[in-house]
Amino acid sequence: MSEKKAEISFEEAMKQLEELVEKLETGDVPLEQAIQYYQKGMELSKVCNEKLGHVEKQMQQIMNEHGELEPFSVQEEGKS
Repeated sequence: MSEKKAEISFEEAMKQLEELVEKLETGDVPLEQAIQYYQKGMELSKVCNEKLGHVEKQMQQIMNEHGELEPFSVQEEGKS
């Protein structure tokens, strides 16, 4: 399963997570099934969190002209 988790996109993981939440919110789910949904939801939540963390790290740093990493900041044109 962990191999499949690594291959799933953020968007697909979120879609599956939203579907699980909808099923759990109906309240018509047997306890055993609800536990399985909850466990799957926690796995999907972890995948989403890891993917967001990776993207956040990428966005915080960019390469400068000398190939060194520096903090990322947005500068609007015409403003110093």
